[in-house]
Amino acid sequence: MITRHFGIPVTSPGAILRRERDLGTPLGQETAEALRSGGLVSDKIIIELIEDWLRLHGGHGFVFDGFPRTLLQAESLMSMLTKLRTALDLVIWLEVSEETVRDRITGRLQCGECGFTTSSSSAQFANRPVCPYCDGRLERRNDDDLGVLQTRLQEFHTKTEPLAAFYKKLSILHRIDGNRDRDAVFSEISRLIEDKTQK
Repeated sequence: MITRHFGIPVTSPGAILRRERDLGTPLGQETAEALRSGGLVSDKIIIELIEDWLRLHGGHGFVFDGFPRTLLQAESLMSMLTKLRTALDLVIWLEVSEETVRDRITGRLQCGECGFTTSSSSAQFANRPVCPYCDGRLERRNDDDLGVLQTRLQEFHTKTEPLAAFYKKLSILHRIDGNRDRDAVFSEISRLIEDKTQK
């Protein structure tokens, strides 16, 4: 939604790694098991992926979804941005209850072509699971199960939660209630982005 609305490129390490897996690259094969089990891929690999992506796409703004997830990744990102003479303007922290996460993950459908994500409970897609943007097939991800979710939540509590304090010290952290519907959350995110792009 951010790319369509603002023209800002968005990526996530997960999307990059799933593409590598689907292409059958050595990196995709190496990281496939970690993705399937819900574990985090090593910081070294994720940092290299993001550094390459920034070199190619990060010249005029960017959004990362799900990065950084560890303190080492956050520190490495700051170092990369310093080298590129680019500032990190905004960190959005979506606060979502475990119950909401569980409900969303178990009902998530994702387009295999463009990455559009929606819910299987959406009436619009119940009878025809086709992406409204590229006509790709909407499918459940093979790593969307409750066992994988528990692993992800444990990783989040131990490795990702400390990042809130890291970004709060830099005065760029903005917390948003992510338990609300997609449009309400996107509206608040949009206001934050608009405030930053108008300065």
